[in-house]
Amino acid sequence: MKGLFVTFEGIEGSGKSTQMKMLAEKLEELGRPLLLTREPGGPPIAESIRALLLDPGNKEMLRETELLLYSASRAQHTGQWILPALRQGKIVLCDRYYDSTIAYQGAARNQNLDFIAVLTRFSTFNTVPDITFLLDLPVEEGFARIGHRKLDRLEQEDRSFHERVRQQYLLLAKEQPGRFVVLDATLPPQELHKLIINQVLTHTGVSSER
Repeated sequence: MKGLFVTFEGIEGSGKSTQMKMLAEKLEELGRPLLLTREPGGPPIAESIRALLLDPGNKEMLRETELLLYSASRAQHTGQWILPALRQGKIVLCDRYYDSTIAYQGAARNQNLDFIAVLTRFSTFNTVPDITFLLDLPVEEGFARIGHRKLDRLEQEDRSFHERVRQQYLLLAKEQPGRFVVLDATLPPQELHKLIINQVLTHTGVSSER
């Protein structure tokens, strides 16, 4: 059985994690083997890098260091977890992948996109998601949703930073319509879930009925 690689992207507060968990529950109900994971993170080495990247205390981190750490985490994650799971025929659901680096470290941090493309091919072993759900949300609403929690290092960036992230995501989706599915993240969670599960089941050929 062929595996399927599904990623979730969006600005802070867009509901990626919630929708990914809802999708996982439905797919488990249908008996599909899954890997549920996130970036940065996944295997222990990548989770250790995540702690460095998101620690609000690491304010002195250079943008170059940040980019390389994300790529290092992704290489470990892809090689140790994602590719083996896909070879085993699993559906891999990942909260963020390399599109986040293009949006955050590329557009928002103003780093060279051609260089990021080279790093991406290297750190992903040329792996491209089958479907990328972009949960699009106005920046102000995203911040309103996360205002109650302790913010990590990237979440603490200003509104203009996150606006650049959002616009880069929309540009990526426009450039790659065959992979991206853009969803209005202001819709009720259950309505979004129905749209997402329908897209995934179309790719897998699995009925929504057990």
